[in-house]
Amino acid sequence: MNLTSMQHNKVTVSVIGASGYSGAELVKLLMKHPGIIIDELYAHTQAGKRFTELYPAIPCDKTFQTYSGQTDSDVYFLALPHGEALQLVPGIVKAGKKVIDLSGDFRLTSTAEHKHFYGGDKSAEDVLQYGMPELFRDEIAGSTAISNPGCYATSIILGLAPLFRGGMAGLEVESVNVTAVSGISGAGRSAKLELSFSEMSGNMRAYKVGKHQHTPEIMQALGTSATDPSFRFVMTPMIAPYVRGIYSVLNVRLASPVALESIRELYAEFYASAPFVRLRDGVTEVSHVAYTNFCDVSLAFESDGSLVVITAIDNLMKGAAGQAVQNMNLMLGFDETTALL
Repeated sequence: MNLTSMQHNKVTVSVIGASGYSGAELVKLLMKHPGIIIDELYAHTQAGKRFTELYPAIPCDKTFQTYSGQTDSDVYFLALPHGEALQLVPGIVKAGKKVIDLSGDFRLTSTAEHKHFYGGDKSAEDVLQYGMPELFRDEIAGSTAISNPGCYATSIILGLAPLFRGGMAGLEVESVNVTAVSGISGAGRSAKLELSFSEMSGNMRAYKVGKHQHTPEIMQALGTSATDPSFRFVMTPMIAPYVRGIYSVLNVRLASPVALESIRELYAEFYASAPFVRLRDGVTEVSHVAYTNFCDVSLAFESDGSLVVITAIDNLMKGAAGQAVQNMNLMLGFDETTALL
């Protein structure tokens, strides 16, 4: 399907798992996309309710349905809990439809790492093209099924990718120590006592230290693995009492000194054709990217020679729904930024 035909015949899109925060963000973006029509919204636990009952601020007139294998739409987004997409995606792909899956089910090539970090089994065939446009734009454009990156992974990979994939001669990373802070929406919409207002107001805490499921995804995208890493990697995820956004501070130890201006030039060149990555002169903030699909990057050096990379994204946009729509645009031949600016 080319862009000319789609301009006359809009693409039909359905969302499976549309009642969660990422699903609702997808609906909001798809409603303003000029090339698509929302077909169905599926949400098993909310079936029969109107979308506006859950999200009054988003004027979508659809009623949630139960998904039972329908393949009538041209494109399917899946925003389901980890493990559920493994059962659904093969049938949708077999029916000749395009798929963007927002879970971690199809990200990892290593079945052992998937089992260790996600706690479930999958076959070696359960891998889709990784959907990070800044790294795999051409591959995404030629794919029918995409595994959308995780939110922490997006913020950290985009902060490190030029160091590992930018081709600077003599540049070697010895270690990376990450502290990444997420807003509460990153934990999803289901009620949890530890995420209630009385527990989180004025509070902040680390979680999944040393075992976060995005660790192997990050390492894989950087050309190594969590089980046999080519550099030392430590990630400490944290949750803070704000709603949306991920703020990652990456302390990078380089094998030999490199001038900051050279690093800035490396990043600027690497992201020259990336419309949603912005290299900032000052220190970025979560508020700079909230409700947008941008990833802002700041660079500095510590007094001991360590490179400090700071990134900020909106976890529901660039970390989920926004990047998913960006991938859909590439798959369908739309301008990459459609409905995202």
